[in-house]
Amino acid sequence: MRPTRIAALHLVIGLLLAAPAIGGDAQETVQPDAERTLRSDGSELQVSVIGVNDAHRRAQLQDWLAEVAQAQLTAFGRYPLSSARVRIEQVGREQAHDDPSPVPWGQTLRRGDAAVLLFVRDDATPAELRADWTAIHELSHLFHPYMGRDGRWLSEGLASYYQNVLRARAGLLSPERAWELLDAGFGRGRRESSGKPLIELSRTHEGTMRVYWAGAAFWLQSDVALRRDHGTSLDRVLSQYSACCLKGTGEVAPEEFLAELDRLSGTKVFSSNHARMVESREFPSLEAVYRDLAIRADDGALAFGDDKQAAALRRAIMGRGEGRVAAP
Repeated sequence: MRPTRIAALHLVIGLLLAAPAIGGDAQETVQPDAERTLRSDGSELQVSVIGVNDAHRRAQLQDWLAEVAQAQLTAFGRYPLSSARVRIEQVGREQAHDDPSPVPWGQTLRRGDAAVLLFVRDDATPAELRADWTAIHELSHLFHPYMGRDGRWLSEGLASYYQNVLRARAGLLSPERAWELLDAGFGRGRRESSGKPLIELSRTHEGTMRVYWAGAAFWLQSDVALRRDHGTSLDRVLSQYSACCLKGTGEVAPEEFLAELDRLSGTKVFSSNHARMVESREFPSLEAVYRDLAIRADDGALAFGDDKQAAALRRAIMGRGEGRVAAP
């Protein structure tokens, strides 16, 4: 879910309550060109544009979502679920409480089936939509099971990590810009100074930036460790999980999900990182992982070293293909 202002949250709760459930029995009048099914390697996304009367605008929104969906495919070449839905609706600036974001709200729903709901500002241009991160963030929630409040920091962290990584792979961001956006997110997470355990923040609406970005740090550290030391990657392990175990609905305990990722990767990377972070009271140190990546943060700017192994590791994460980076 996208972190946003409380006013916008109240807006969308009202819209959700007024709208029929996705996949429910209620009938809606939908133009034929408002629905499109995107397919890849036996998986599909069913995309619906709701309540938009202008055919040109419907085409714009469909084309935008198709490009975002292409970014999702850079993880492992197919959608994580055999079938999922995307519903796009528009809101005016007044409804969005003057939120300037092109997509003021997004949410992944798991009632009946898995669905992504996106509210798009009705005056958002194609260029603004293309530059926004909300849609790929929400689509990234389809890579993991619902883990309840205890797993919120893991689920939001995975979506926050991939919202930058996948856009870089798809050419929507430069790799350097993607690293900068991750680093900026980590900075926001560090500024949360309540001293409360991460698991406690995950169960409440407090400390949102630490919840999201400590979670993203968890997945970055795990991805780097897998690629550096174990000849695999986060993409590959999630692909295996998708093939054997992922369901669009139902709840899986965080520890159960991570134990399965450990089994599939033949490592203890996920459970050991979880044990280290879940009760932590401050933001995790990223010194070691930045050293592995030859990334230096100087006065808010990033510098990228030319060490061959580190550069190959950075390219493997942000590039289109996976690459094994041998241990030194």
